[in-house]
Amino acid sequence: MKIYKIKVNGKTYRVELESIEEVSSEPIKEVGEVKKSEPVVSTSSTGGTPVLAPIQGNVLDVKVSVGKQVKKGDCLLIIEAMKLENEVLAPVDGVVSEIIVTKGKTVTNKELLLTIK
Repeated sequence: MKIYKIKVNGKTYRVELESIEEVSSEPIKEVGEVKKSEPVVSTSSTGGTPVLAPIQGNVLDVKVSVGKQVKKGDCLLIIEAMKLENEVLAPVDGVVSEIIVTKGKTVTNKELLLTIK
């Protein structure tokens, strides 16, 4: 059994760990920095960039219309999930070619919201 001291938010805790099994001494691969999740974007067969819902929730507001010029980082729409408003931002510069969702619609994670060409 090994005893460790861990400090969390300024408070020190004493933790006892018991080894259950031995593991090989292979080096542990480092994991890259955790990044805030963004909508998955890829070029579709129609040449546009689909914008997918980053989270499940209700569409509170659609900030763009078909034909509107947008720049990367512009707010396209707002999805409310668990009382929090989440802005869906444009992943690329372009023109909104298709809007699939409407205000008040419930969307699922990774659901197609709109397309930018």
